[in-house]
Amino acid sequence: MRLKVLSILLAGLAMAPAWAQNWPSRQVTIVSPFAAGSGVDLLARLVGNELQDKLGQPFIVDDRAGANGNVGASFASKAAPDGNTLLIVTPGIAVQNKYVYASLPFDFARDFSPIVLVAKAPMMIMVNPALPVHTLAELIAYARANPGKVHVSSSGVGSQPHVTLEMIEGIADVDMTHVPYNSASQQNTDLIGGQIEAGINYVTTTIGLAKAGSVRALAVTSARRLADLPDVPTMREAGFPDFEAVGWYGVFAPKGTPDPVARKINPVINGWLASDRSRQPLRDLGMQAAGGSASDLQAWIVAEEARWGAILKKVVVPQ
Repeated sequence: MRLKVLSILLAGLAMAPAWAQNWPSRQVTIVSPFAAGSGVDLLARLVGNELQDKLGQPFIVDDRAGANGNVGASFASKAAPDGNTLLIVTPGIAVQNKYVYASLPFDFARDFSPIVLVAKAPMMIMVNPALPVHTLAELIAYARANPGKVHVSSSGVGSQPHVTLEMIEGIADVDMTHVPYNSASQQNTDLIGGQIEAGINYVTTTIGLAKAGSVRALAVTSARRLADLPDVPTMREAGFPDFEAVGWYGVFAPKGTPDPVARKINPVINGWLASDRSRQPLRDLGMQAAGGSASDLQAWIVAEEARWGAILKKVVVPQ
């Protein structure tokens, strides 16, 4: 009997590599942890279309929004590690949410394996045009001359814009009043209307306002300038050396997914990111191509935790 059981186990192990090499053999689900029509959803569909085209099986997007990505991540963490469920991971899921929420229904480091960093999403620092500042240095000088009187909006406590604002204030040794919003549209409305003097949010939600002159863009938080805002300096150019603070989007799989799955997905996405096919769609989303290996993505997350962890501990009270 023992020999029979052993032979069955060995046969299963022998079949596993062959199965993984033949992946995908059926439909694959990409979980988008934000609502249909969001930047995450649209990026997931671009990724899915490319994988479907190159790997020959349907890749469908399943939007499971809620709790800053926790709902979708929880669902994906419970999926079988067979390569047929993938997750688009955001900074909240990987880094921020464990500081914002008293408990999480998953453990990110334990439950997921990295595949590829797809894109980065810079933020924009902006002011109401009536404020007498035209550069980031002038905004900082104005805030120093008027301590606590410059109100800066973000997309919520513990959000990437909020912790980026905290980092900027710490580096510049300046005090501005943070005003969190749950709605980007309301944040933009109040900034345009003058209820708020300044704001920081993703370029995706603000670039149209800057182009129209409804707000004055002072700087972007990416390492390089945006093609659609060529006259707006980066933070580095505005006097913050080595500064980069971005939203980002990576493809992950449930822990235990066979390595050949990642080895098939990674070069397909890197090839797409290096091609002209990705340039305009990412630009339309206010994103910049990333790419790299799975180990590059893991190193990025370690660096993100080191960059933001201490700030999050200081400014966030878990819900």
